[in-house]
Amino acid sequence: MGAPLDPTATAFLFAENRAMPMHVGALQLFDPPADAGPSYTADLVRRMRETDDIAPLFRKRLHRSLATAGTWTWTDDDEFDIEYHVRHSALPQPGRIRELLDLLGRLHGTRLARERPLWEWHLIEGLADGRVAMYSKMHHSLLDGVGAMRLLQSVLTEDPEERDMGAPWVARPRPPRPEGPGGASGAGGLVPVAAARSALGSALAVASDAAGMPAALVRTLNRGVRDETAAVNYHSPRTILNHRITGARRFAAEDWPLERLRAIGQASGTTINDVVLALCSGALRAYLLELDALPDTSLTAMVPVSFRAASAATASQEGGNAVAALMVRLGTHHADAADRLQAVHDSMLEGKSALGSMTQTQALAMSALGLAPAVALPLLRLQDMARPPFNLIISNVPGPETTRYFDGARMSGFYPLSIPLHGIALNITCTSYDGKMGFGLTGCRRTVPRLQRLLAHLDAEVTALEKATGVA
Repeated sequence: MGAPLDPTATAFLFAENRAMPMHVGALQLFDPPADAGPSYTADLVRRMRETDDIAPLFRKRLHRSLATAGTWTWTDDDEFDIEYHVRHSALPQPGRIRELLDLLGRLHGTRLARERPLWEWHLIEGLADGRVAMYSKMHHSLLDGVGAMRLLQSVLTEDPEERDMGAPWVARPRPPRPEGPGGASGAGGLVPVAAARSALGSALAVASDAAGMPAALVRTLNRGVRDETAAVNYHSPRTILNHRITGARRFAAEDWPLERLRAIGQASGTTINDVVLALCSGALRAYLLELDALPDTSLTAMVPVSFRAASAATASQEGGNAVAALMVRLGTHHADAADRLQAVHDSMLEGKSALGSMTQTQALAMSALGLAPAVALPLLRLQDMARPPFNLIISNVPGPETTRYFDGARMSGFYPLSIPLHGIALNITCTSYDGKMGFGLTGCRRTVPRLQRLLAHLDAEVTALEKATGVA
C-alpha cells in the first residue's frame, strides 16, 4: 500500500476538474552562454533526460484501489518515462513574447495526467531575441508555491562557468540528520531518551492546539463579522472576476525594479509586500473602471502565508504544503494611491496580529475554514449567487537575490503561474529575482477580458505611488 496523502493534497485533488487544473507553474527566461551553438536547446534537453536516478518526489504517482478503500495514496511509478515529462518545443514566427505567453496559456490550461507523476518540464526555443524559455508545472498536491520556488532555485548557481548541472528531478543525497540530545541517533532514529522527549512534546503540542481551537475559531469568526482581516471574510463584493470559469487560460507577465518598490515602502513606512498589494489594488481599480465594473466597496484578496522556514536552504524534495491564508482588504474604493497603500498596510497589520495569536495548526485550520467556500460554492453551483469569500488571490514568493545561471545560461526573468478557481477567476503571483519583482497574472481567458491591460495599469500605479509618497 502506498503512502497516504495529507489533507491539503487530498483537497487539491478533490477540487480539480477540467475547468480548474490544480497545478502551479513558473516561466524562466535564459540568455544562452556566448559559446552556445544552434543545437544548444536540443543538447540541453537531451542531457536533462539522461538520468536514471530520479528523486522520489518526481516518481510519485497517484494510486487508489480496493486495497486503499478507494482513497488516493502515493506510489512509486514503476513505468516512469522521462521523455513524457521533459518536452522540447519551438515558438512560431515571429517569436515574440506574445507568442510565448500564448503558448504558456495553452500549456497551463491543460490538466496533468493522474496516471503519471504530476509534473511536466518544457524547454522552448524560437524567441526572436535568442533566449530560451523553461516552463515547469507541478501539481499543488505535490508541493506549495514556496516549495516549488525553492525547488527551482536549488538547481541554479551563481557561477556562470558551471556546466552539466543536474536537473531538478535528479536525486540528491539528504543532509545528515543532527545528533539528538544525549548522543548520536542509532539505526532506529533518536535514542530512547530523546525519542521519549520528542513524543511527549508532540503530545503536549497536539493537546494545546486542540484546547485552543474553540477560542481561535471564535476570534476568527468575530473578526470576519466585523470586517477585520482574518482567515475568513463575509464582506467581499461581487465583481466580474467572481463567476464560473472555463479551462482556457491567459497569462501575462512583467517585472519592475525592486529599488523603486523599496523606495515607496521606505517613504511610507510600509513593507515590500504592502507595496505589491497596493500596486495590484490600483491596477485592479483602473481595470474595473475601464470596464465600468468597479464595486463601491473594497475588493478582498486571499493572501497565502507560508509557514516554511525563512532560511535560504534549498527545498526538500519530499514536497508538501504548509500555507495559511489571510483575507486582505485592498482599498480599491479609494481614489488616492496613498490611501490604498495605507488601507493595505492597516489590513496586513490586523492579519498578522490575528495569525500571531494562534499556533500553526490553529492558523491552518482557520485558513481551511476561510477557503472552504471557494470549493463548496462551485460544487453547489452557487458561485454566481452567494457573496464570494474573496475576489482574487495575490501571492508574493521570495526568489534569488542575485544573478543565477543554469548550464552557463544567465536567468534573465522569473515569473510564476498559478491557479484560478470557479468564482475566483484571477490569480496574481509575484516573485523577486536579481533586483526585480516579477508579476505573473493567470486568469480565465473568458471571464477576465483583456487581462494584459492589467500590466499597463500596474506600471501606471508604480508611478502613482511614487508621486503619492514623495519619491518622484
